[in-house]
Amino acid sequence: MARSILLLQSILCAATLALALDISGRIAWNDLCPNTTTLGQAKASLDNGVFTGGVVQDGTFTIPGVSDGTHILSIISHDYSFDQLRVDVNNSNSLIEVRPYVAGTPMNPPSSVLLSYPVLVTPREKYVYFAPPESFNLAGMFSNPMMLLMIGGAGMVLAMPYLIKNLDPEALEDFKEQQGKLGGIQSAFQSGDFKSGISAIMAAADEPNPPAQLNKGGGTTKARVNKKSKR
Repeated sequence: MARSILLLQSILCAATLALALDISGRIAWNDLCPNTTTLGQAKASLDNGVFTGGVVQDGTFTIPGVSDGTHILSIISHDYSFDQLRVDVNNSNSLIEVRPYVAGTPMNPPSSVLLSYPVLVTPREKYVYFAPPESFNLAGMFSNPMMLLMIGGAGMVLAMPYLIKNLDPEALEDFKEQQGKLGGIQSAFQSGDFKSGISAIMAAADEPNPPAQLNKGGGTTKARVNKKSKR
């Protein structure tokens, strides 16, 4: 019984191979890829490697034992890209039809454009695996937000002495006082004395604004300054 099954399988396989067709084609050399040496190792593939055949020295290839149905032909090369083609195989009529194919398009209905057989494929593009490093770009560097923050901070540091120099003496004293309080708060937090730091913050928040000083004539200092300016 087992021998009969094996014999039947062998007959079916032989019949399938007898009905299967070979697909042949050729690579059309161009200026991009003039010969097999430039092309390197390559192979013709149907349906992502279900049927394959190597490309020989003169650029021809043969894919043996292709079954009935619709197949997608690709040339697999390390350095070059090729167009994919649709190949319809009808073993009963020994008919092979070749049509253009764009990846991602539906298989049906098939294109009305028929290409010649044996298959003719042409190298379309050479892959570029090396990307040259970017050159120094001054404008690109200054468009970086971090660089703009650094430049703004450096400008403030450089301009601060001139701003302090032109301040009113009273405003300068207030500024120094505030700086001293801020330094004390920072020192308290850095030393781990959080209680003193929080107390200093609360005291600064509750401190009332100083009243305007009266001059001998009963007016405020600000009013006296305004009178002088009018004169």
